[in-house]
Amino acid sequence: MTSVHQILHDRFGFSHFRGVQEEVVGRTMAGQHALAVMPTGSGKSLCYQLPALARRGTGIVISPLIALMHDQVRSAESFGIRAAALTSVSEDPRSIRDALRDGQLDLLYVAPERATTDGFSRLLQEAEIALFAIDEAHCVSEWGHDFRPDYRLLRPLLDQHRDVPRLALTATADRRTRADILVQLGISEDGLVVAGFDRPNIRYHVRPRDGLPGQLKALLAGQSGAGIVYAPSRDKTERIAEQLSGFRKALPYHAGLDASVRARNQQAFVASEDMVMAATIAFGMGIDKPDVRFVAHAGIPKSIEAYYQETGRAGRDGDPAEAWLFWGAEDFARARRRIETEVEAERRPQERDRLNALAAFVEAATCRRAILLRHFGEEPPESCGNCDNCIDPPATIDVTTVAQKLLSAVFRTEMRFGVAHLAAVLAGDDNEKVRQFGHHNLSVFGIMDPDELALVRPVARSLLARDALRADDYGGLSFGPGAKAILKDGERLVIAVPPKRARRGRTRGGQEFPHDPLFEALREWRRERAKEQGVPPYVIFHDSTLREVAAVKPSTMSALSDIEGIGDTKLQRHGESLLEALATAMERDDATAA
Repeated sequence: MTSVHQILHDRFGFSHFRGVQEEVVGRTMAGQHALAVMPTGSGKSLCYQLPALARRGTGIVISPLIALMHDQVRSAESFGIRAAALTSVSEDPRSIRDALRDGQLDLLYVAPERATTDGFSRLLQEAEIALFAIDEAHCVSEWGHDFRPDYRLLRPLLDQHRDVPRLALTATADRRTRADILVQLGISEDGLVVAGFDRPNIRYHVRPRDGLPGQLKALLAGQSGAGIVYAPSRDKTERIAEQLSGFRKALPYHAGLDASVRARNQQAFVASEDMVMAATIAFGMGIDKPDVRFVAHAGIPKSIEAYYQETGRAGRDGDPAEAWLFWGAEDFARARRRIETEVEAERRPQERDRLNALAAFVEAATCRRAILLRHFGEEPPESCGNCDNCIDPPATIDVTTVAQKLLSAVFRTEMRFGVAHLAAVLAGDDNEKVRQFGHHNLSVFGIMDPDELALVRPVARSLLARDALRADDYGGLSFGPGAKAILKDGERLVIAVPPKRARRGRTRGGQEFPHDPLFEALREWRRERAKEQGVPPYVIFHDSTLREVAAVKPSTMSALSDIEGIGDTKLQRHGESLLEALATAMERDDATAA
């Protein structure tokens, strides 16, 4: 075995571990099993890459998607790690198997579907195994938001190699999911390592949907860098991509596209520094791109866990990033219908609880980050200073009376009309439809004043989110379980009124970045270098590394090696070229200043 600290410095270019990395690596090096719950961007991959280099044999990494595996291989190779992925699209699977048997691989990535076959089990009997890493380990739990049945079949393979340390990794798992992962993968409770869920570099914003194309264009006008817009359907991804294409290069991604088109669009996004991908959640775990500056949701995600996972794809490099969620009442109505019609009866109560937690999150007038962290069992401060509600605290208004009048109108009209008709009845609008159904004779006809009528739609949205109202396929409203508490039991309804304030200037991830000609010159050098080598720019160096190079201005290879993120392999591959680019840029700046 080799010193882990020496490998950390020489291979990865870091002077120290971050967070719980050292604890996780230490357990694996000692041959112990572990479940590491670490936020995206905290260096989970290093926790198995480093021990795979330090221990004898090959690290076997179970990963859920082919695209993700190939991204991980490419990233590992940039550090001089001998890595391969054994997939259905591997160019030479026989040579990969031979390399495994001969001890010529540090890491081998496989999908759970392949890992659980008899053939793969026999292959591992012929190889020396350093460790098992189970990535995206929440997929093993039926309580996890991305449950994959094939993950549940991994235990027999792991138990065939009881002396080999197994390391499960995930960014998203509440207490119930964590407990299930431990049981399913045979990891003792003392092997649980939780780093915390906070992503302090992400700024959270939540807004009611109000002209989505305009809201997204306003977001792009104030935000540079690459981004993802998640849409709830295939059609909407294509529509959003088309609407945004006049402002920024934008492409769609969904399972209905031809595989070659999906691959081409994904490759374009990974290589780009400013492109927008409009995608369904099919586009997610397969992306290992650290420099995504924003993630926007054009509708609600499935749960807070899914929201945390999806927004976590922004700012993996640690630089400032933003998460935007645009929601509508119809999102919750649609989600509740899905639960009642598509989810097994025994899982419905949990799914309803998840949706109610998400409703509380989007409607909150308090710190968004605190709500997220409390959901995962943490005790955060009351204010984070980096979400919409902390930066611009919204006004709140008690709308209980408006809600009671609206619920009464729903009841009096026999629970089958939409909000527009109900508003007309409450306003005393004696129109043809109101008269046709005799609703001008109801006790609720004309009982709202203009100020109350202005609140009908936001109140209806809130009642739908809270499951006090439910909507059918045609928009007709009826009572949900939460209606009685507001109508009869004295429960108050308070809603937040988001501030209408224009965004300031053009930013990267919500933080002003002063223009730095040296940094921009190094980014241009990186683009050319990446193009020559056929890899995404971030594989060469992250922005944070180039920013430090521009600030420190090293003139020798030795000085360059002291920069965080520049290990021996990257120094040898790119060092001389980077120093030349820096010197040229500095000379140009000096000449301009003179």
